[in-house]
Amino acid sequence: MIIYITGGARSGKSRFAQEKALQLSDTPVYVATAHIWDDNFAERVQLHKNERGPEWTTYESETNIHKLPIENKVVVIDCVTLWLTNLFVAFDHDIDQSLAAFKEEIDAITQRSGTFIIISNEIGMGIHADTEIGRKFTDLQGWANQYVASKAEEAIFMVSGLPLHLKK
Repeated sequence: MIIYITGGARSGKSRFAQEKALQLSDTPVYVATAHIWDDNFAERVQLHKNERGPEWTTYESETNIHKLPIENKVVVIDCVTLWLTNLFVAFDHDIDQSLAAFKEEIDAITQRSGTFIIISNEIGMGIHADTEIGRKFTDLQGWANQYVASKAEEAIFMVSGLPLHLKK
């Protein structure tokens, strides 16, 4: 089962996802997809880690999330944007290859038993990127979000810390 949670930056996505996971399991799993690019980002990652208690099992994996030991678990995957960034860089900014690899991973996850709470960002709702690579990534993110949402049993859009249920 996939529960998809999307929204803008600081909309409350991660907090909501973690609360939902704790409602469903006493021992949830958190999958961090981030690549640590700089010190500022490392600080942000540490803040996220500090929010979670000892009941959480954490895995850090930039790709191949479906290969982690997440079968029959309640899993928060945070987040699609960073996961896509890793694929986009690995495939030298090729949208088609990045999207195909992402879809393969999502399809593999849907074949596993468990509840997978997948967090993503809605980056296409703001200003248009001023670079070609930024516009390509925005397109990639939009198509990836649509794909996850189509596979999800539940989809939630977070706005100002409030959930708007899109699909239930």
